Amino acid sequence: MLRTNQSVITEFILQGFPGSPQSQKYLFAPVLFMYILTVIGNMLIVFIIVHDPRLHNPMYFFLGNFSFLEIWYVTTLSPKILANFLAKRRSICFYCCIAQAFSHFLLGATEFCLLAAMSLDRYMAICKPLHYSVIMSRSLCFQLAIGSWLGGFFTVIVQTILLCQLPFCGPNLINHFYCDVTPILSLACADTHLLEQIVLVGSALLLFTCFFFTAISYVFIISTILHIPSSSGRQKAFSTCAAHLTVVSIQYGTVMFMYVKPKANSSLEVNKVVAVLNTVITPLLNPFIYTLRNKDVKEALKKAANVKHLFH
Repeated sequence: MLRTNQSVITEFILQGFPGSPQSQKYLFAPVLFMYILTVIGNMLIVFIIVHDPRLHNPMYFFLGNFSFLEIWYVTTLSPKILANFLAKRRSICFYCCIAQAFSHFLLGATEFCLLAAMSLDRYMAICKPLHYSVIMSRSLCFQLAIGSWLGGFFTVIVQTILLCQLPFCGPNLINHFYCDVTPILSLACADTHLLEQIVLVGSALLLFTCFFFTAISYVFIISTILHIPSSSGRQKAFSTCAAHLTVVSIQYGTVMFMYVKPKANSSLEVNKVVAVLNTVITPLLNPFIYTLRNKDVKEALKKAANVKHLFH
């Protein structure tokens, strides 16, 4: 499974989750169920936002984009994870591994940019309600969505190019259940200090920029809500932000723990546990977080269900 120092690695072996290969097979059914539920839940959100005219506004435009991202985010990892549960040899080709790491990092970085754009939308809706429809125009929403993709791309592309140029000639066992940058770097037959710093600085710059932007938005949002005279008005205003704030807290908490810390303080085994929350459970929870207390989405779901019932 491990190659000698004289050979050039053409594939990696994914160690997977802790435990024996036989015990890991029992994880196949629950992970498959969560993956299917995640895809269906997020596809349903995208579908109702596209087809219900009442949801054609900036808030739901960004929510639809976020759900679309979540589908691809979980799909870059889950099929390979599921296949490895049943495979005798958990191999992945070198460039497939790099492509998975790139896609995972790109989609994750884009999500944080999109969450920052969503915080701007909430700021405008609550703090500038009279100018909201003028400022948050369709063209600005598209620009923010495209800017989120570009922000994620430029954060990841340099790191990926440098990663591809590293020599890999020794052990090829990745101590993870998917191709992540940190365990891949640990296998390189060269000094990776510079690239580790680039990954750390790039990740930290993106995360803290988006976090700062989001935090400032919510400082103004909370200040505005507290000045609303009626309690019902304050509750209604806060309810429009509660789902977004919950997702922001989960996303930032898990990713900052995994990536924005010195290597000396990192633990790959702990990272695996946190990665399960970030890559499997969080994308599953997001559709429920955004819909459980959202009257517009629930009404759109009921409408879609009634239309389907009429056709039958």
